[in-house]
Amino acid sequence: MDKFKEKLASLREEVNAADARATAAEATVKTLQDEQTQKDHEITSLKNKLTLVEGDLEKAENRMAEAKLNLDEGETSKTVGEGLARKVSLLEAELDSAERNLRETTEKLRQMDIKAEHFERKVQQLENERDTYERKVEELTEKYNGIKLELDDTLKSLEDM
Repeated sequence: MDKFKEKLASLREEVNAADARATAAEATVKTLQDEQTQKDHEITSLKNKLTLVEGDLEKAENRMAEAKLNLDEGETSKTVGEGLARKVSLLEAELDSAERNLRETTEKLRQMDIKAEHFERKVQQLENERDTYERKVEELTEKYNGIKLELDDTLKSLEDM
């Protein structure tokens, strides 16, 4: 019976050891599965990035082809651009001339405004002098008429005497 108990104890130890190994193996399997899932996600992410980069590359190649076409067209339009640049410089020269004429005309107009103001003041001054002289003439006329009446009265009274 001792042998049986020893054998049973030995089997229990083997079962416990096997259980521990199984638990360790399960943990290792779970860890490996988690790593596998993570790697699968990374692969999917990298595939998506690769697709995006390929799309960007295709767009860049298309833009480069367009740029080459535009460069070729640019060389032909360069002569047109030079002609337009000459027209622009001529128009700028005309604009400068027109601005100069505008400044000169504005200055002449300002000087004429100053002269007009001066003459308006002079006219006002002369009108004031005229009004003053008219008042003096009226006063002198009244005095003259008063003195004439007095003289006439004096002459009449002398005649009556």
